[in-house]
Amino acid sequence: MPNDAIRITGARQHNLRGFDLTVPRRAITAFTGVSGSGKTSLVFDTIAAEARRQLNETFTAFVRNRLPSAGRPDVDLIENLSPVVVIDQRRLGGNARSTVGTITDIYTLLRLLFSRAGTPAIGESNRFSFNDPAGMCPRCNGIGRVVLPDVSAFLDLDRSLEEGAILLPGFGSGRYWYRQYADIGLFDPDVPLREWTGQQREALLYGGRAAARLGRKPPEDYEGLVQRFTRIYIHTEGEASERKQAVAERFTTSRTCPDCGGHRLNEAARSVRLHGLTIMDCTAMEVSDLAGVVRRVDAPGAGPVVESLTERLAALDGVGLGYLSLDRPTTTLSGGESQRIKTVRHLGSSLTEMLYVFDEPSIGLHPHDTERLTALLRRLRDKGNTILVVEHDPDVVAIADHVVDLGPGAGADGGEVVYQGDYPGLLRSDTVTGRALRRRLAPRSGPRTPAGALTVAGADRHNLRDVRVEVPTGVLTAVTGVAGSGKSSLVGVLLEQHPDGVAVDQGAVAANRRSNIATYTGIADPIRRLFARANGVRADLFSPNSAGACPDCRGLGAVYTDLAFMDGVTSVCGACKGRRFTDEVLKHTWNGRSIADVLDMTADQAREAFDDGRIRPMLDALVETGIGYLALGQPLNTLSGGECQRVKLASELQRRPAGALYVLDEPTTGLHRADTGRLVDVLDRLVDAGNTVVVIEHDLDVIRRADWVIDLGPGAGHHGGRVLFTGPPARLAEDPHSVTGAHLRRSLAAEPADR
Repeated sequence: MPNDAIRITGARQHNLRGFDLTVPRRAITAFTGVSGSGKTSLVFDTIAAEARRQLNETFTAFVRNRLPSAGRPDVDLIENLSPVVVIDQRRLGGNARSTVGTITDIYTLLRLLFSRAGTPAIGESNRFSFNDPAGMCPRCNGIGRVVLPDVSAFLDLDRSLEEGAILLPGFGSGRYWYRQYADIGLFDPDVPLREWTGQQREALLYGGRAAARLGRKPPEDYEGLVQRFTRIYIHTEGEASERKQAVAERFTTSRTCPDCGGHRLNEAARSVRLHGLTIMDCTAMEVSDLAGVVRRVDAPGAGPVVESLTERLAALDGVGLGYLSLDRPTTTLSGGESQRIKTVRHLGSSLTEMLYVFDEPSIGLHPHDTERLTALLRRLRDKGNTILVVEHDPDVVAIADHVVDLGPGAGADGGEVVYQGDYPGLLRSDTVTGRALRRRLAPRSGPRTPAGALTVAGADRHNLRDVRVEVPTGVLTAVTGVAGSGKSSLVGVLLEQHPDGVAVDQGAVAANRRSNIATYTGIADPIRRLFARANGVRADLFSPNSAGACPDCRGLGAVYTDLAFMDGVTSVCGACKGRRFTDEVLKHTWNGRSIADVLDMTADQAREAFDDGRIRPMLDALVETGIGYLALGQPLNTLSGGECQRVKLASELQRRPAGALYVLDEPTTGLHRADTGRLVDVLDRLVDAGNTVVVIEHDLDVIRRADWVIDLGPGAGHHGGRVLFTGPPARLAEDPHSVTGAHLRRSLAAEPADR
């Protein structure tokens, strides 16, 4: 058939080397290769980007002007594309009203079920919606919490208005809002607020009658600080910007709504019951338990709703998320949980011939749950869709109909198709991926002897119930179990009870676009000093955040356009062409390179260029932790969770205080199997230096190399939360009751070890 494949001609995006490629349609294609080899550049930045661009071209000019545009990818031609659905690891986020139930539309079906089968009957399904005036609690407007201004944080009584006594943003001396109070004749701007009368402070905060009692009539539009703040930051329509949210969090307090008890709904909705349960009882249940409740409903006219609701709940449970509850805020979900929820949302779709693009969907999954994921991918394919998966997990790659392996290395050493074909052929290939799949790390021949133990006692967080466990010190311990079994909760209690521990998690390492690898790791300053000495100028000229910054983009290298409720648009700065510095600064060089050239270098490349003792050790650490392909100037807000974690780990390697406790959350996330051994070597070095290392991990290679394992389960949610096993990995593999042990046993029996 002429349209049986996606045909790509001349792919040159980022490090891709102008190759041609054919990808089968209505099939699962896995894209493999080391980190930085070009997988994302090909799948997301070329194929998915072009599919989106061409779909946008079908809309009118009026609509196109209001859609985010990333431009045409650097490719000669792509044929036979379908509309694309990108299912990435970006956290769902959302606002205070967004829950697992609302984001999956399961709550919509549950509302419909209660409107048809609940007693007493109160009317339409919107009567059970906390986002609709007909159902929301009137006191908290369906939020479940009452947000109040924290008046104590508004003022610094030891300052005058002129000195900045009003701590709210926008009230600096001479600014517009400052003048609404300092220039109206009611207050003396030069007197510290502590010397004001109580009536004056009340007038400043609350306005109204208090201001009128000061003996001078205030302007007709006068608002007290509390009234103004409430109007702008609390009673705001739509989703607030990040800046507004940050201000609101700083200057407000919240408490459970006294009227609805945090359940968001009004009294009428809270009174309706189904099998003795309110709709709030149902949303608080774990998904796996709620499915059983729904199946028992046999009310007239409820059959189709029960069928649809049961199917959605089963799908959520089927991707290993049965431990979630529908009232769980989406802001609390991990990247892996968010990705699997996005997938479930598409299972009920009747659309076919779609293009689905997944970014490492196995992240955060226990090997037991990976089997469910692969079944889900097959279901999407069998409905007539094309599935593209960027993946490292061999269990996911193995079910692919076609595999494209990129490499041979990362960055400038990657960007080529080094293998394409089926999975058995990949296993026989002489690529980095093929060799890594053929061998596995050997179990530790002799586990280290613990130096002592850290006790976790009375752990009662989430699904843990008075758990007590000993964590050995001076060794590498793996905490294992299915997703939702309580691993993160246990480690959280460990850090809580032993606060000197260092958490090296996957959280973002910076919140703004200006921080990059060089600034975070501390090598930016010595690099700038090298340039300053070589050219006889000031060091701050070589900072994109200071004197040498391009004035048009202010040193960002790009211009960002905020489109409010849509994805923002980023375009390369036309003045500096993305280089971030002025032309004068770029004329200054060190060893023939400008500062922009250095920031464009990867850690691998920079390690060959710098032998400075303040720079080289950190570059070595970045390479050792498997992120040598990252550019020194890469903004931190563009890194994945796994990359963020390894940047933190590289920084910690430079400290290495003996006797420290390090806790890592799935450090193999996003890591190619060829780099897993290097990561374990890094962890071993931390342990051998006298430290204690605890890792939450699903990767069987890492578990085999651990000295000690703490396995939780047996299931997820309230089916988990118990310590099933503690001891060496070899003994865990013999445990007949552990799901982790079963997969460990299988891996030891089926695959040769790299000895």
